[in-house]
Amino acid sequence: DEVGEIPLELQGKLLRVLQEKQFERVGDTQTRGVDVRVIAATNRDLKADVSAHQFREDLYFRLNVFPIESAPLRQRSEDIPLLATHFIEKVCRKFNKPVLPMSLADVRKLQTYNWPGNIRELENMIERAVIVSGTGKLRIDIPELNQSLLQSDEQAQDHRAESAFLVQTEDERRANERANLISALKQCGGKVAGRDGAARLLGVKPTTLYSRIQRWRIDTHAYKPQRATLSR
Repeated sequence: DEVGEIPLELQGKLLRVLQEKQFERVGDTQTRGVDVRVIAATNRDLKADVSAHQFREDLYFRLNVFPIESAPLRQRSEDIPLLATHFIEKVCRKFNKPVLPMSLADVRKLQTYNWPGNIRELENMIERAVIVSGTGKLRIDIPELNQSLLQSDEQAQDHRAESAFLVQTEDERRANERANLISALKQCGGKVAGRDGAARLLGVKPTTLYSRIQRWRIDTHAYKPQRATLSR
């Protein structure tokens, strides 16, 4: 992992292992053979590092046999609610706590953050939030966002003041209501009732939510996580 962080003097040793399939243990003079398949990962631009003489070109081409590019979390904001829900359930099981629901405000906060540490940072932040929240409502705090959110709140207040006399048409109101229901169902994996259900997230009774789902003809199964099937 993080092969781009390996110092230049160590890169040559890794190249020898990949190229000649040989190495010596620390403090040993005996050369040993090794036959392994190496899967390397990095969040750096290794091409740029090669140009800057920070990464060996021969090692780069040796590793770059079958590259797979994965977009960083900041470019996959639509995945954040499902990932966060998964981590919440995982951490709550770890600490033997009831699953804590996220609010839509929490989801928006998570989707606003830039996530320089990618999924590991999200998992660590969720674990910290579960620990400090006790058994009550989940408290997600992102210090790096505080200042920018304050500025956004001020701008939003100005915007609300400017649009105080604007009203929504019936079609706009209905579209917003349906979108809000779908957003809650997506976050809860299509689950309506229960501690981690959309009804609790929206603050309504499950029967009320079922009625609205029927009215809007929303298929809750479309938002349930897909289960992988294995065949032998």
